[in-house]
Amino acid sequence: MLRVWVDWTVSVTSRVRGRERDAGAGFVEYAGLMILIAGIFTLIDQLGLDGTISGAIGDAVDDVVGG
Repeated sequence: MLRVWVDWTVSVTSRVRGRERDAGAGFVEYAGLMILIAGIFTLIDQLGLDGTISGAIGDAVDDVVGG
C-alpha cells in the first residue's frame, strides 16, 4: 500500500509541477470563458438591459467630453 501511495504522490507532483503541468488547460479555460461571456450577453439581451446600458455609456461619454 505504501508503494502505491508513493507512486501516486510522485505522479501527481510531476503533473502539478512538471513540464506538462498546463497541458490542455488553455483550451478548457478559453472555452469556459467564451461560455461565460455568451451567457452574460444573452442575459443582458433577455432582460432588455442593452438600451439602458447603451444610454448610460452615452451619458457618461457626454459628461466627459462636455457635450
